[in-house]
Amino acid sequence: MNPAALDAFDEAVGRKRAKADWMRALQRTAQIVPSSTDTIWALVDRQAAKAPDAPALVGEKAQLSYGALVGLSNRVARWGRAQGLGRGHRVALFMRNSIYYPALWIGLARIGVVTALVNDRLVGDSLASAIATADARAILCDAETALQARAAAPTARVLAFGAEIDSVERLDEALAGVGDAALAEDERVAVTLADPALLIYTSGTTGLPKAARVSHFRIAMWAAWFAAIMDVSTDDRLYDCLPLSHSVGGVVAVGAMLISGGAVVVRRGFSARRFWDDVRVSGATIFQYIGELPRYLLASAPQGTPPAHKLRLCIGNGLRGEIWNEFQSAFAVPRIIEFYAATEGVFSLFNLEGKPGAIGRIPPYLAQRTQVVLAKVDPVTGSLVRSRAGFALACDPEEVGEALGRLDSRAAMKFEGYTNATASEAKILRDVFVKGDAWFRTGDLMRRDAAGYFSFVDRIGDTFRWKGENVSTSEVAATLSRVRGVSDVAVYGVEVPGADGRAGMAALAIRGEFDPDTLLRYAKLNLPGFAVPLFLRICPAIAATGTFRAKKADLLRDGFDPRRIEDPLYMLNADRTTYLRLNLKRYEMMTSTNVHI
Repeated sequence: MNPAALDAFDEAVGRKRAKADWMRALQRTAQIVPSSTDTIWALVDRQAAKAPDAPALVGEKAQLSYGALVGLSNRVARWGRAQGLGRGHRVALFMRNSIYYPALWIGLARIGVVTALVNDRLVGDSLASAIATADARAILCDAETALQARAAAPTARVLAFGAEIDSVERLDEALAGVGDAALAEDERVAVTLADPALLIYTSGTTGLPKAARVSHFRIAMWAAWFAAIMDVSTDDRLYDCLPLSHSVGGVVAVGAMLISGGAVVVRRGFSARRFWDDVRVSGATIFQYIGELPRYLLASAPQGTPPAHKLRLCIGNGLRGEIWNEFQSAFAVPRIIEFYAATEGVFSLFNLEGKPGAIGRIPPYLAQRTQVVLAKVDPVTGSLVRSRAGFALACDPEEVGEALGRLDSRAAMKFEGYTNATASEAKILRDVFVKGDAWFRTGDLMRRDAAGYFSFVDRIGDTFRWKGENVSTSEVAATLSRVRGVSDVAVYGVEVPGADGRAGMAALAIRGEFDPDTLLRYAKLNLPGFAVPLFLRICPAIAATGTFRAKKADLLRDGFDPRRIEDPLYMLNADRTTYLRLNLKRYEMMTSTNVHI
């Protein structure tokens, strides 16, 4: 069979398999309605009744069976009631990844409590803002995060597992004295899928993290849809090293497995060196990734025979097309599913056909359920380009535009908004293509080819993506501006060959004494690790606000290329302990596709 015929055959096979996946997902989600009481804990309870001793959450040193998970969540619910917590109250969960993490928010959900999943990598102002936004009655931590929580919220009630710290209560001791039997009738709270369940933080163009509302309905749809797409069985184990505070790692992956009787292999984080041994020993059959992780694995892959494993599927977002086939071949991965979704979004895209570089397509039989249009945008302002009549212009095939999701009764998912009403309204565009319509702004630039496949291009505005995290330029700039000697600052993302996303760069106007390493120490104390700039540019001055975007466009074009820039440049060293002067030799090493950053 010649190459063209082979490609056509593979495409036909992929489309046939994709249709079966879509039909399975549609069937599984057809009965999910807001009035239902089939919440995630109700579905987990059913799995526990079938197989109480089956593993549910598997850690490195301990695990929870389905029976133990249900018992612990009952204990959390009963403890919460004793603390006066109930329907509509909020609790913040600020912990490292552990097998106990899902049990805590599932238990609180049993009594109608809304849990704010606070990213454990947040520090400084970002953490303080996230906790304040949650308006939580208590903060649940572990021994490693308790002091951070106490510093960020000095007057809050903080409880922690295993922490012997003044002014911090022992959560493990409190739970130990509570019964784990099913809640009695008088202990239960009537909760439906329409009720709120979680707050999940997402960075946007406004700076500090926004808290997106997540209902039980959204959780149920996510879990059922992904369980069907992945065709999860009780024999499956999903390897999860993503943050449990994120929607993908902490809710989608966990929910899909727990409602299906599979197990989640919970890890604190990702290690390229240990990954394949851990996957093999854990018996993982599914790997949930973000774009950086396949690249890291390729960079550290030994030559020769692929490592032994039982993976049947890798699923995630951000896998670059140029390494797709190499990754799949190097590690003998039977199937890859790339998808696109947003925590607060109203649509998702799935590449079930296995087309390298695509984030998905919308088959004709889903056109009414998932209505997505790419609209032309101004590359500088990020605003929609409109006709003389005032309406937006849809992109032609291969043209880049912002992805918009239709807000109407036909959409499977509704926009549930943020805790901030102004931020919620900013995500809605009205009178876009016709008078009276409404669309959800993703802030993401995409391209769609003639065959209908979407590919991700970039983020609009003041947010760029690095290492699977959204980095707010305004948040980083506000932090760096407080460093001694910095009189003005502009932050932006620059492309680095071979890297997924954009690396952070800060242009600094300096007055008086300035030490790059002082800035580094301050940034590491007050910013998440992924937000600390990799590059610095020391400028004589930065344009005033009125012309700032034009100046920023110039900065973006220059990147970190010393051949284009006369200003002093610095780069963060591999150990992230100091800034080094960026000269031509280091630039050439940095821009090599073999360099890992």
